[in-house]
Amino acid sequence: MSFFSYKQRNNINLVIIIALGLLIAYSLHGIFGSILATLVMYTVMRPGYVYLAEKKGWNRSLAAILLIFVSVIVIVLPFYAFSSMVIEKIAEVNNNVGYFKKILDKVKHLVPVNSEMQELIEDGFRKAGTWITGLFPSLITGAFNIILGLLIMYFLLYFMLIERERFEAALIKYAPMREQNALLFGEEMRNTTYANVVGQGFIALVQGSLVSLAFYVLGYKDPLFWGVVTTFVSFVPVLGPPVIFVPAALLQMVNGNNFAAWGMLIFGFVVIINIDNVLRFIIAKKVGNIHPIITVIGVVIGIPLFGILGLVFGPLLLSYFILLVRIYETSTLASERLERIKTIGDENQL
Repeated sequence: MSFFSYKQRNNINLVIIIALGLLIAYSLHGIFGSILATLVMYTVMRPGYVYLAEKKGWNRSLAAILLIFVSVIVIVLPFYAFSSMVIEKIAEVNNNVGYFKKILDKVKHLVPVNSEMQELIEDGFRKAGTWITGLFPSLITGAFNIILGLLIMYFLLYFMLIERERFEAALIKYAPMREQNALLFGEEMRNTTYANVVGQGFIALVQGSLVSLAFYVLGYKDPLFWGVVTTFVSFVPVLGPPVIFVPAALLQMVNGNNFAAWGMLIFGFVVIINIDNVLRFIIAKKVGNIHPIITVIGVVIGIPLFGILGLVFGPLLLSYFILLVRIYETSTLASERLERIKTIGDENQL
């Protein structure tokens, strides 16, 4: 005869499962970014895989490898190339001792700045440069972590794609919610991911390209570099492209290039800012939209966790959390309604 009852054994097993689950989750916290990136990439690449492997009849492994190869060429290599370019540029500016002093000397013609304020601003610029540099992964100092993270992400992604039906069936089976709510969560998660990654990414790319083009046409220095920086900054709705093109235009004004200054300001506020509203409206009609408040708070959450990728992952995490809360509320209300109906039925029988 067993010392424990059947219910007690089940409770003990549950406690062990929870303890081991927490231990495993803690052990995996270092690759949490890779796991989240895998889910995002799976959501984005799933339609392409379904089309190639299931509609066109391609070999599953071949279809998955082709999509992974395309993602490396289109997303990974450009991102790290841009990261290296930003790091080198900021390091070059920080090493140039007189750079900020020259800028402030020119700004004095527009705004009076005393010596103490000048030192404070210079120090602020240097700290900002160091902080921004830390957001970008360095191909030299962080090569091992980068390669390991990518290998984990693509290893998981490959098997998630070739075993898509089993993976999605397991998610529905073990999800802590009813099947219809699990399917609803999957659909809403897809829309949220598309709105934030594909939609916002496309908007940021368009705005960055327009800034780069305007800088080139108007004769500004380093148009490609500032276009890349604008692309990243565009993910933050409160800041956006004006953080880049307004100071650049003011510097041109200080240097006496009024045409380049006013041309940039007019083009920026008339075209670059409004293209965001137009594209966001189109994307919202197709796949939904993420509220700017969620984006800003998500960025604050995401940057300390993921660096520059927190611009994307932070809002996604917050959106997923809010989505789960909504589904929980819906399930709770449905359960309460069923309980009331059952209670009324029992009372009528009496």
